[in-house]
Amino acid sequence: MEKKILILCDTDIIIEFLKGRQNLKEKFNEIGYENIYVSAITLMELYVGAFNKREIKNIIKVLHKLKVVHLNENISTRSLELIERYTKSHGLGLPDSIIASTALEHKMPLFTSNTKDFKFISSLELYKFKKIDS
Repeated sequence: MEKKILILCDTDIIIEFLKGRQNLKEKFNEIGYENIYVSAITLMELYVGAFNKREIKNIIKVLHKLKVVHLNENISTRSLELIERYTKSHGLGLPDSIIASTALEHKMPLFTSNTKDFKFISSLELYKFKKIDS
């Protein structure tokens, strides 16, 4: 029996999933919703980017199957280390540093199509996925 991996989804993947991208729905089914996590910062980014309260309710409804990883001291410490190391040299931003730190802390590959935002973090495993199409 093949062991299922746990993955952490970056905000860009969740946005495309919310748009109804069929290949992402298929990939999520293949991985298993019980194995897919999002950082609390991803939810915060989605809520801030929502047009209105109705859209926030829809995000909550669609993402109810996914597990949320909340911030803790270890994630905060790792994020601070990543910011110190990569913000000035590679432009690492606050949300991305928290998401990367969450993946590192929980030893999960990060599912993202924005590999340029993370590829310089050598200890971070990026989940490989083909182009996101509709």
